[in-house]
This record gives sequence, C-alpha cells and structure tokens, in this order.
Amino acid sequence: MDTPRRVRLQATSDRSSVSPLELFFDLVFVFALTGVTGLIADDTSARSLIRGLLAMAVVWWCWIGYAWLGNVIRADEGFARVSLFFAMGAMFVVAVTIPEAFDDLPGGLPGPVVFAVGYFFVRLMHVVTFWLASAGDPQLRGQILRFVPSMATGTVLLLVASQLSGAAQTAMWVAALVGDYLGTLVGGEGWRLNSPSHFAERHGLIVIIALGESIVSIGVGVTHLPVSWPIIVGAMLGLAVSGLLWWAYFDTTTLAAERALAAATGERQIRLARGGYSFLHLPIVVGVVLLSVGLKKVLNYAGDDSHHSLTDPLHGLPLVALLAGPAVYLLGLAAFKAYVTGTMGAVNLLRISTAVVLLALIPVAGRLPALAALGLLAAVLLTLVSYETIRYAAHREQIRHGESPA
Repeated sequence: MDTPRRVRLQATSDRSSVSPLELFFDLVFVFALTGVTGLIADDTSARSLIRGLLAMAVVWWCWIGYAWLGNVIRADEGFARVSLFFAMGAMFVVAVTIPEAFDDLPGGLPGPVVFAVGYFFVRLMHVVTFWLASAGDPQLRGQILRFVPSMATGTVLLLVASQLSGAAQTAMWVAALVGDYLGTLVGGEGWRLNSPSHFAERHGLIVIIALGESIVSIGVGVTHLPVSWPIIVGAMLGLAVSGLLWWAYFDTTTLAAERALAAATGERQIRLARGGYSFLHLPIVVGVVLLSVGLKKVLNYAGDDSHHSLTDPLHGLPLVALLAGPAVYLLGLAAFKAYVTGTMGAVNLLRISTAVVLLALIPVAGRLPALAALGLLAAVLLTLVSYETIRYAAHREQIRHGESPA
C-alpha cells in the first residue's frame, strides 16, 4: 500500500496477528459491555432491556469499524496508532456515558448529548484514517464515500434523540441504527480484507472479552457480601457456563469458519466477513451480555441472605436473561457457522434445538431456586458440549488437526 510518507501507514499482511494496541483498544470495549450490563440489570424492566440492546448495537458498530480498519493497515504503526488512541478516548467517553445515554442525571453535562458526540468522534477518526489508507486505491476510496452518508445519518439521528424522551427517543435510536446498519449492508463490497486470519482472530478475541465480562459479573454481584458456600457453588457454576460457551465457539466453529473465509475470494469474501462476523457476531455478544445480567442476579440471590433465601427463585428479566442469553448465543453461533461455511450441518441443528430447549425451560427454571436454575443451565450446556465432542469426534479431529483419527 503506497501512502504519503508523512502518515506512514503500513498495510496489514496476510499473516498478521492482532496487535497489542488493538487488544488495548478492546479493553475500553470491556468497560462498555459492563455499562450495558449495568444499564439492563439496574432496572430489570422491558424498557431497560430495549435501551441496553440499543446501546449495545451502537457500541458494537463502533468496534466493528476498527476491526475492518486494523485489517487494512497495522493499528500500531504511524498515524494509525495516534488515530486509535484518539478513538479510544472517544470510545471511553461513550462507555462512561452509557448510564446517561437516554436519561440525563441531575448536574454535570447533558449525558445523551455527550454520548452522541463521543460516538461521532469515534466514527470520524475511523473514516479519516480509512480515507488516508485508501490513497492510491480508487475502489476503496469510493467505498468509503458510499459509507459516509449512513454514518453521518446515524450520528445526526442520535443527536436528535438526545433532545427527546420516551417512545420518540427510542424510535429515533432505532432509526439511527437501522440507517447505519442498512447503509453498510447495501453500500457495496468494495472493502478490503488483507488477512482473514487476523479478522477471525480479532472477532474471536472479542468473544473471549465478552465471556470475561460475564465472569466479572459473577464477582460484581457479590463484592459486598461475605464469602459462603452458596457463593462458591454459584461462582463455579457460572464459570462452568462461560467455559462451555467458550468451548462451543472455539473448539471447532471458529476454525471451520476461518478456513472458509480464507478460501473465499473477491466480493464473496467481503460478504462472508461482513455477514458472518460484523453482523452475526452481534447476537453472540448480546447473548453473553444477557447471561451476565442473569449471573449477576443469581450470585446476589445466593449470597444475600438478608434479602433472599436460598429457595427463592429468579423471576422477571433476570430469569429470562439467564436462559435466553445462552439461547441467543447458540442461535447466533449456528447462524454464523452456517453463513460462512455454507452448510447447516448436524452440529448446528443440535445447537438450534438446544436453544429452543433453553427457552422452553424458562417457566420451569422460574419455579426452582436461583442456584438450581443456574445448575440446570450448566447441565444442559454440558450435555450439548459432551454429546458434540463424543458423537462427532472424527469430524472434530479432522477440523482441529487436519486428519482423521487412526
């Protein structure tokens, strides 16, 4: 890639790995996920769930832009490094403002306006850096020009939403996201993907980060409580659930998808990257966020004997989130693998069936003690992962090691 010497942009090679600076940038995303989880968990109502999902969609689209950018130019070289640090600062402002993204708290700056302005600067740095990276590449520069209107529209609508409240505000948020997402979807396939392995690795790491946030939620739920056996049992069950979801993604799915992405070429490769990773990883991460809401409440029930008994069941949004979160994760995972590899497969059908079972078990779990409901979730996921590992051992061996077992 030839770029002006003064900006010193270095192209990402086909064998590049995720840089430490990109991982540093992702730490801000962790904090944003924590903010989204808190926004949902602090007011367990349908309104808070909708707002949390909208904020999650905005934060995700900010992150996605830099995943694509880092696949075209190295994030830790020259102007790109400076740009990423500026974007990180703006992203941190967005994350800090998530609790006030819809309702401004008394005193200080207007939260919804600060959120929208922070979002604008995150996207602005992305477009400016991509514009510099496209020097000498008319097709990529044309793609960026087609992308700018949807980005600008989303930002303007969020600023308008900051002046509204209630249903009108929510509708404006939805319009901003629809415009931004659809604009990217119909804007063409003129983007660049220099390294499929880097792209797959970056998204895999963000799944790990999201799962890590679910583990953080376990601890956050009991930080003010003395350690007890119910807390230890709940923490181990929560860790097991996160670990089983990790297994479902990383054991074979990510390997098969990465190979299919690397095998594709031209516009088809761009479509697979955009659809499978940019779009279909969103429900995967949303599923983990919902799980985090449920885990936080379960551990609070298990340890806070002054307000809850060990026999108390979960109810309302925390109950739904505890089981629906992993269900959404499995559905997103199945859709991702089917889209990128081009085949549904028996494993995907099994995961879809497990997701349906989890949703059907919500009324049952609502009659169980909170810890027992978490244990039920862990048992279902353990059954799924164990069956997959044993029943499809030969297929798993072939994907992981490139040869069938002797």
